[in-house]
Amino acid sequence: MNFFSKALAAAAVTLSLAGPALAQDTINFGIISTESQQNLRPKWEPFLKDMEEQTGLTVKPFFASDYAGVIEGMRFGKVQVAWFGNKSAMEAVDRADGEIFAQTVDASGNPGYWSLILVPADSKLTSLDDLLKCDKTLNFGLGDPNSTSGYLVPMTFVFAQNGIDPKQCFKTVTNANHETNAMAVANGQVDAASNNTENLALIEKNQPEAFKRIKILWKSPLIPSDPLVISKKVDADTRQKISDFVLNYGTENSKGDAAKEKEILAGLEWAPFKKSNDDQLLPIRVMEVSKKIGQLQADDKMDEAAKKAEIEKLEAEKAEYQKKIEANETKSGA
Repeated sequence: MNFFSKALAAAAVTLSLAGPALAQDTINFGIISTESQQNLRPKWEPFLKDMEEQTGLTVKPFFASDYAGVIEGMRFGKVQVAWFGNKSAMEAVDRADGEIFAQTVDASGNPGYWSLILVPADSKLTSLDDLLKCDKTLNFGLGDPNSTSGYLVPMTFVFAQNGIDPKQCFKTVTNANHETNAMAVANGQVDAASNNTENLALIEKNQPEAFKRIKILWKSPLIPSDPLVISKKVDADTRQKISDFVLNYGTENSKGDAAKEKEILAGLEWAPFKKSNDDQLLPIRVMEVSKKIGQLQADDKMDEAAKKAEIEKLEAEKAEYQKKIEANETKSGA
């Protein structure tokens, strides 16, 4: 092979690596572990089967034991589309070339959902002040570190806002999915745990006796409904097929039986999806920065000058996110 042939061959390889995403006919759909796989699989399989039939793609569910498993799956090309909470979607967007394209809609018409802290129904805890006495006598259950309602929201509004580190406050702190946390409260295995209104509704429906042994100690500000995220590594035609399927599912524009599709969505506690984008994450980014600021303010070991500089940097970042939120509200006429 002469010099020019070698150069052309090298250029071809370079272009192929830098070119558009390759078309694929198999999609792995990631499902975060809000409940056990045993509970999640039957709810999702009918939806994924319809996706397969209407798009002509092979669609396989991808389960992991924690949220990070789905995020990393997308990062390394093992997951092409996924249902995330907002916090885990933020990680997928920032670290795994993900992009939000749709948002779930609550079947009851709620504009979102709420994070909760649950305690046993017969608990002597009646307020956050009771919970945050921090005498290391209580056992607390937090959610998955990539969960919005199970981790980010309580860490922001309950702990960071009060300058408290849970590990310094409680006897033990464990991390588990929503279902496990709720059952741990119901069975008296922890004194309090994070959860959310969606999962608690499922507990009431599926395990009414356990539900009777639970009460709500605290309820958060509204959290935006969950997003669906697609990898930017997926080619444009496939992305369009998936987006069209999701956004038309259960509507008059569906290629399938819309009435049956609405029943399938109802099994997931949802109505038809609505279009969304990465701006959905702006309130979550504000929470994340607020959490960091609260943690820094509570850190009595950090150099004061360094702390002040870091807080000023985070406050500026927070102000930028809030400015974008206000601009979007103005644009939409909200």
